[in-house]
Amino acid sequence: MAEDTGQERTEQPTPRRIQQAREKGQVPTSRELNTMLMMLIAGTSIMFIGPGIVTDFQDMFHRYLNISRENIFDITSMPVMLETAIIDALITLSPFFALMVISAVAGPLMMGGVTFSTQAMSFKWEKLNPVTGLGRVFSKKGLVELVKALVKFIIIATTAILFLYTQIDVYLGLGSEPLVQALPHMANLLIWSFLAIASVLVFIALIDVPFQIYDYTQQLKMTFQEIRDENKDTEGNPDVRGRVKTVQREMAQRRMMAEVPKADVIITNPEHYSVAIKYDQDSMTAPVVVAKGVDIIAMQIRTIAREHEVPILQAPPLARALHHTTEIDEEIPAALYLAVAQVLAYIFKLRTDSRWHKKKKEHKLSNLPIPEDMQFDK
Repeated sequence: MAEDTGQERTEQPTPRRIQQAREKGQVPTSRELNTMLMMLIAGTSIMFIGPGIVTDFQDMFHRYLNISRENIFDITSMPVMLETAIIDALITLSPFFALMVISAVAGPLMMGGVTFSTQAMSFKWEKLNPVTGLGRVFSKKGLVELVKALVKFIIIATTAILFLYTQIDVYLGLGSEPLVQALPHMANLLIWSFLAIASVLVFIALIDVPFQIYDYTQQLKMTFQEIRDENKDTEGNPDVRGRVKTVQREMAQRRMMAEVPKADVIITNPEHYSVAIKYDQDSMTAPVVVAKGVDIIAMQIRTIAREHEVPILQAPPLARALHHTTEIDEEIPAALYLAVAQVLAYIFKLRTDSRWHKKKKEHKLSNLPIPEDMQFDK
């Protein structure tokens, strides 16, 4: 898309873009992190479980290589013995193999998870194209990998040389030790040499992991047009969304208007606002706003109220305060309890007059106690 429109990929990838990439098998990976974990875990595990493995193999060699004359000439016993030896060896090495599997999976999990994609596993003929292969080798990413390999080789080689140089006397001294002592001593030196060299990969991984995450994000970056197209696909056409919102507003307005006849009073600012209040002492802890509106909606509320003989009271400061501070189906703020209580008391008293509904007029009430922080000019 960016090539077709000339737009640059400057926008961060959306969650959907990342999910689509994962479905294709595209996840951030760091070979250096995987290699470092496997080598360190291998060296550490050999240090701790290696002596036990050596002892078990010594017992197996003694048991399976010390063959009697009868077993040698028994053609049925040798395959059984070989099968048993292989099973015992696998059981002995199983803890080491399990640690290797864990270390192989730990790296991808640390980078963002393991993904299994049929698209990534599918065969593609273009992968066999030598021209495409050479293009990948001499691409920017290929050159970066080549530089990384050279730097890694130099660092590891330097570390190995320095370690061997500092331990040269110890290695030369192995020749003067008895064989029984020299073999475990040499094994111990080799393990520490392996761990020292492998530990250098930690620093390489600390550089490679952020770079791989950055490079992965750069590859998935999107253009403005791609983001717009994705939003259109996921959320639908803007015209359709606008129509849906219009229908939803109309339905909400109809529901609100249906509550106006049930209100106890309509508090108005005659020019702009109308707020319908309902209060039931048995079921409500405080009066509730059941409808409100401005201009045309306010006029509709007053019209419906007149048709159903709901009292209309002009109290502009209170109408503005209720409209700005309370949503539909919410209880009025505690700061307006006293003002609304005076209104309801006035209306309840008015209802006792059997002639109030015949006057067909809007009543007025002034000097209501409205807190200063709830007084609105508009």
